[in-house]
Amino acid sequence: MTTLAAFTVLVALVGLERIAELVVSTRNAAWSKEQGGVETGQGHYPFMVVLHTGLLVGALAEAWLRRPDVPSALAWSMLALVVASQALRWWCITTLGRRWNTRVIVVPGLPPVTSGPYRIFRHPNYVAVVVEGVALPLVHAAWITAVVFTVLNAGLLAVRIRAEDAALATLPDAGTGTDSGTGAEAGRA
Repeated sequence: MTTLAAFTVLVALVGLERIAELVVSTRNAAWSKEQGGVETGQGHYPFMVVLHTGLLVGALAEAWLRRPDVPSALAWSMLALVVASQALRWWCITTLGRRWNTRVIVVPGLPPVTSGPYRIFRHPNYVAVVVEGVALPLVHAAWITAVVFTVLNAGLLAVRIRAEDAALATLPDAGTGTDSGTGAEAGRA
């Protein structure tokens, strides 16, 4: 298998992982709303969907159109970061359990989650998103996609984190400086 074909398989696998996330997110969002959850921050969500879909499409398009030479040290180190970002993401998802989804939904009365990666980072899933947004395209030296996604994602995360922090402020014990519990921390669609 060529490196370009292997990269295509990798991006397809990440795409399938996104579909699995959406299944979990849809189920969990419904649960949150059944518990009286209130959604906020919907305005940026369509842009988030487009941006994260664009990461996958852009990385593939750039790799196939440019066909760059890929140093194996770059490919393997970036692949390790992609795997690490997926592990962190699923640690976030399992830690939040039913409260995790791709929206900003607060269930009144539930305190912020302070276990798992939320002991270490305020927004651990966004750390995973940032690392993946750089690393996935760079597995095949798609640096244009990595740069464009990173710049656009920085703007999106500024809006998203502001919306999420405002939602978290409504939770009991919100002043603890920990996250999450909105279920909002997916940061991707």
